[in-house]
Amino acid sequence: MDTKVISSGIRFLTLPESYVRPESERPRLSEVSTCDNVPVIDLGNEDGANIVDQIGYACTYYGFFQVINHGVSEEAVERMQKVAWEFFDLPIEEKLKLYSEDPTKTMRLSTSFNVNKEKVHNWRDYLRLHCYPLDKYVPEWPSNPPSFRRQK
Repeated sequence: MDTKVISSGIRFLTLPESYVRPESERPRLSEVSTCDNVPVIDLGNEDGANIVDQIGYACTYYGFFQVINHGVSEEAVERMQKVAWEFFDLPIEEKLKLYSEDPTKTMRLSTSFNVNKEKVHNWRDYLRLHCYPLDKYVPEWPSNPPSFRRQK
């Protein structure tokens, strides 16, 4: 694949071979059961030990859970999603300035976790950003789009 990322603007007529998983590694959807009772963890609960117990139970018996009252406003989530769309809508040349195959980098654009070691890549691009402590990592963040570094 020439472009290294799938958000290159190229419209694929067929799936590139490096993204095709062997049938033995694909999910068997006929064996997937439904889950009507997804565990809901309320982080607004004052009892921290109870929250930890709930998370442990959910991870052990379900493998996932939903979090409510986490303190992140809907407005903040919407702003983050808008900036992400703006980034991935940039021209491919601009995005590739951040591309790296080095999995140890704290900020990089890639299409898979370790492109050099994986036999089959994941069909997605991602921008990895370390965030804590914020003052240490924000200087590494992309300057394009300009809204990426804008803070409230």
